[in-house]
Amino acid sequence: MWIFLAFVAVPLIEIGLFIKVGGLIGLWPTLGIVLLTAIIGTSLVRREGARAMNDLRDSLNELRDPSRPLAHGAMILVAGVLLLTPGFFTDAVGILLLIPGIRDWVMKQAAGRVKVTRFEMGGAYRTTAYDNRQPSDPEILDAEEAEEMIHRRPPSDGPSGWTRH
Repeated sequence: MWIFLAFVAVPLIEIGLFIKVGGLIGLWPTLGIVLLTAIIGTSLVRREGARAMNDLRDSLNELRDPSRPLAHGAMILVAGVLLLTPGFFTDAVGILLLIPGIRDWVMKQAAGRVKVTRFEMGGAYRTTAYDNRQPSDPEILDAEEAEEMIHRRPPSDGPSGWTRH
């Protein structure tokens, strides 16, 4: 229901704003403002998107929770779509979503409505020291150990049992 209301309300708001702004400053300045916001918005989205990608890469490299950079990246993507959509209302919302503090606030509001049941990161290892890794779960095999087990297995002469001959 909310999505339907948004698809009806946003175009009506945009039409009303175009009529008001166009009546005040004229057709060509109105179209120029819309085009200018799309160009400026694209450059801001690139800059903020690069920053979000760096934050995501850092959090993954440091085995930290990547939900904040992922959420920021998603909101920057939405901001880009809104800024490329012609209109004053969508441009205003898009520009607001490019401000990190606003994105944090939106994320905090959404976090109250989202329930994470399980989050696991890093697989079998919980340390970043690559030369001294210890598995955290004895049920999980290292890829090198699994390869050694495959090579140690005696070859079978018959079919695998998974196919019928």
